[in-house]
Amino acid sequence: MQNRTRIEDLKNRIGETVTLAGWVDVRRDHGQLIFFDLRDGSGKVQLVVGPGPVHETADKLRPEWVIEVIGQIKKRPEKMVNSEIANGDLEVEVGEIKILNQAETPPFDLQTDGRELAEEIRLEYRYLDLRRPRLQQNLHFRHRLVKFIRDYLSERGFIEVETPILSQTTPEGARDYLVPSRLQPGQFYALPQSPQQYKQLLMVAGVEKYFQIARCFRDEDTRGDRQPEFTQLDLEMAFVEQEEVMILNETLLIALVKELLPGKKILQTPFPRLTYREAMDEYGSDRPDLRPNKNDSQTLAFCWITDFPFFEKTETGAWTFTHNPFSAPKPEFMEQLLKGEKIGEIITSQYDIVLNGSEIGGGSIRNHRPEALRAVFRILGYDAAAIARNFGHLLQALARGAPPHGGIAWGLDRLVSILAGEPNIREVIAFPKTGEGRDLLMGAPAAVTPEQLKELKLKIDSR
Repeated sequence: MQNRTRIEDLKNRIGETVTLAGWVDVRRDHGQLIFFDLRDGSGKVQLVVGPGPVHETADKLRPEWVIEVIGQIKKRPEKMVNSEIANGDLEVEVGEIKILNQAETPPFDLQTDGRELAEEIRLEYRYLDLRRPRLQQNLHFRHRLVKFIRDYLSERGFIEVETPILSQTTPEGARDYLVPSRLQPGQFYALPQSPQQYKQLLMVAGVEKYFQIARCFRDEDTRGDRQPEFTQLDLEMAFVEQEEVMILNETLLIALVKELLPGKKILQTPFPRLTYREAMDEYGSDRPDLRPNKNDSQTLAFCWITDFPFFEKTETGAWTFTHNPFSAPKPEFMEQLLKGEKIGEIITSQYDIVLNGSEIGGGSIRNHRPEALRAVFRILGYDAAAIARNFGHLLQALARGAPPHGGIAWGLDRLVSILAGEPNIREVIAFPKTGEGRDLLMGAPAAVTPEQLKELKLKIDSR
């Protein structure tokens, strides 16, 4: 609509006749006068229809109908001003109404914040649920946060590089989502649990400062505030040590809060630093909440946790990694790693960033020497053939001039939910899945046709 005016711009056009378009929000019939609020993506404004030809059309309108109106912007009478809402001092005197689309009665009330409803029905009708101002604000806040990160890093020499979604399955701590290949029957792609190997390959390729707003996928059992697909800020730097990565991320977080959330207070800067052992001994958790008042959402208590054990025992007595297998040990433990001695005492260069009792990011300095990475896989129980099969491409790359490098990944959904004051990440994701991984809006996962299975050379085992 070429001449359409957005509602957020009305305050600058008092006295003008404008064209508006949006949804009927609330309708109030006062007989000769009909009042209704019109809502678009930028805000709401009260419309007034008096006696005349337009009154008949206005009388038909119902909530959530999509309309276009032409009217004159006027100041409200002094006694009708509502100073507590945006545009509370304005109204539009309507001269024309065009109904663009009618709407069936919504399955739930859109005038509430939605928290009183069962989550299942909200997710089934998510396109309606998202019309709520609270969720619109969450989407706008998330957009501003991501844009701030992109601008901040770009101004400091980082470049954004997209890495593949279809990749190879590798053991990284959770089950992979597998995608069958039609052109290579019996073979599979995997969706990435993270861009970990690709970002290390970019370091070998000479991309010294990389970042990405990355989609990640993990086929995990039902786990509360988790999603099968989620978003990370992924970041990697060449020729750095641990301190440089931590300082960059700390200054980014401080700048982000200052710019986007000036009403919130960071409890302490520089961020407190605790070793894993100190955190466990003092707080009983490696994700401590340092706020004196745990219910104060306006206070942001960041802290760093460092010096994690590299390995821990599984229930079967085998060794596994505590964070990821690509981390380097702290320099003083490199010889122990290479020799496979005193494995339980090896400390890794891993660092986690914690906010109000939730881990919002984790990273490390990586093993850039192939012999050190091989040593990790040997400790994890892989034989030479398995190492070559799963990680041969990365080991070959590291042997061809890999610089020292390290980075971090933020759980972007979790960070946004904490900063927005939301109880879970589903409130800040446009189209989330349930805790069981179901997409109630699209009906996924779902059965596929026999023809699709035949194309892929697959059969379903009904047992």
